[in-house]
Amino acid sequence: MRRLIAADIPLEGASDHGVSEALYLRDLDDNGVELYCDRPREQWPRTADGDLAMFTRPLDLAALLAVREPPAESAAESVGQIEG
Repeated sequence: MRRLIAADIPLEGASDHGVSEALYLRDLDDNGVELYCDRPREQWPRTADGDLAMFTRPLDLAALLAVREPPAESAAESVGQIEG
């Protein structure tokens, strides 16, 4: 989020899915892009029966920005799903 702000890249949306946090934007070719970060599995919402209880709610951007940024070396080592 900090890098998007610094690069003056506007968001199209931001969602909290319970299991992950997602930012939505457009690239220079007008393709939709989703940047997301999974929460640790032990934090995933569950029903009383133990089933996964995903949802879609607005993401609290102020809380996201309040999180301390990880050291550069750990951020570079963690690449998520890339789809073409």
